[in-house]
Amino acid sequence: MRLGLVAMSGVRAHNEELTRLGLTLPGFVERNKTIASLPSLGLLTLAGMTDRDVDIDYREVEDIADLDELPGDYDVVAISSYSAQIKEAYQLADRFRSAGVLVILGGLHVTALPDEALQHADCVVLGEGEPVWPAVVRDLKRRQLRAIYDARGTPFNLGAAPMPRFELLDPERYNRLTVQTQRGCPFDCEFCAASIRLSPGYRVKPVDKVIAEIRRIKEIWPKPFIEFADDNSFVNRKHAKSLLRAMAGEGIRWFTESDISIARDSELLALMRDSGCAQVLIGLESPTTAGLHGIEQKSDWKAKQLDTYLAAIDRIQSHGISVNGCFVLGLDGTGTESFQQVRDFVRDSGLYEVQITIQTAFPGTPLYQRLRREGRLLDETAWELCTLFDVNFRPDRMDVRELERQFVSLARDLYSDTATKARQQAYKRTLRGLRKDKQAYLGGAT
Repeated sequence: MRLGLVAMSGVRAHNEELTRLGLTLPGFVERNKTIASLPSLGLLTLAGMTDRDVDIDYREVEDIADLDELPGDYDVVAISSYSAQIKEAYQLADRFRSAGVLVILGGLHVTALPDEALQHADCVVLGEGEPVWPAVVRDLKRRQLRAIYDARGTPFNLGAAPMPRFELLDPERYNRLTVQTQRGCPFDCEFCAASIRLSPGYRVKPVDKVIAEIRRIKEIWPKPFIEFADDNSFVNRKHAKSLLRAMAGEGIRWFTESDISIARDSELLALMRDSGCAQVLIGLESPTTAGLHGIEQKSDWKAKQLDTYLAAIDRIQSHGISVNGCFVLGLDGTGTESFQQVRDFVRDSGLYEVQITIQTAFPGTPLYQRLRREGRLLDETAWELCTLFDVNFRPDRMDVRELERQFVSLARDLYSDTATKARQQAYKRTLRGLRKDKQAYLGGAT
C-alpha cells in the first residue's frame, strides 16, 4: 500500500493590498515565510505510527491551480489543511477520488465540520489522530475503511507519542522544524482554534521523548532552529524547567508560544535563555482593557494582566529573549482608536517583533458561534477568509471598510523597513547592555 501524506501550505491574505505589502515589507514577509515553511507535524506524527510495510510519501501543496497532475501515485492519501485552505483541500481530495484514490481528512476544521468534510472524503478522523490511527491503517489493509473514526473525548497520552518521521523531510526546504512538548491550554479564549478544540485538557510530553525528537532532527540538520508546536509551553513549570535543563546541552536555537506570566519566574527565564530560546510569541491581543475584556472566558484572565504588560516585556527581553507581541484588531469594545493605541504600545514597550491580525471566527470556536447568533458574520462558510488578515464579520464599533483600511495602514507603519530596523536596533542595544553588565560583574567577581 502506498500512502501519501499531503499538507496544504502557504496561507495567503485575500486582501490585495496586504498581499502587495507582503512583497515589500520585511516584517510581514518574514512572518509569512515562517508560517509557510513549517511542515505538518501532525502528518509526520501519524507517519511515525504507521506500519513500516506501508510505503509513505510526504508532500506539500501550496496552490492546486498550479497542479497539472496529482502530486503523487498513491492508493490512499491523508490530507491536512488550515481552514483558510480547506476548500482547496476539498478540490484536491475530489481529484484524488476521481482517480480512484481513497481520501482521509482530519484536523481542526474537519473535527468542527465533519458532515462538510465527508462530502469530499472516504473517511474523516475527528479529534486527535493518534488514538484512532492504528485502526485506520489496520482497516485500510483489510479494505474495510470506515467513514468516521471519532477520537473526541479520548485525550491522547503524550507518553505514548511516536517518533515523527522527520527523515521524510528535506531540511533544505525549511527555516525551522517543529517539535511538540505539550497540548492544550488552561485558558479558554473565545477566538482560539488550537488543540483545545480537538481535545480539552493540558498534557505534557515526557522530557526524554522531547529530547529524543530534537536529537532525531539533529541527525538530518546538525544545528537546527526548532519551533515548539505548543499552544502554551510553560504552564506546567516543573515539567518546563526539567525540559529546559535537559535542552541546555543540545546546542539548538528555538522559538515557542507562551503567556505573559512567564515574566514572573526569573529561574524559568534564565533556563530559557541558557537552553537557546531566541524568541517567545505572546498573545497580548490588545493594549486596552476594553479590548481584552471577555476574551478569556473562564476568569477574564487576559484583562487582568494588562497592567503587567510593559514590565513583563522588559523583563523577558532583559534576559536576551526577544518577544513577538501579537495583537488582534477588530475586537468587540474597540473602535478606530485601537490602531493608534497599538502603534503607541509597540513604540513604548520596546517589542522586538510584532504580529497584527484581524479577529477571525474559525469554525468550532465560541467566537464563531456567538457572531453567528448575532447575525454578524458576512458569510458563514467563507473559510478562505480565515487567514487572520481578512475580515468576515461586522465589528461592533467601526464598519468593515474602516477596519480593513486602518489595518492596512497599521501594517504599513509597523512592518516598514524603518520601523522594523528601529525595533531590531533597540533590541540589539539591550543585548549589548546585557553583555557589558555581565562583563562588569565577572570582572568585579575576580
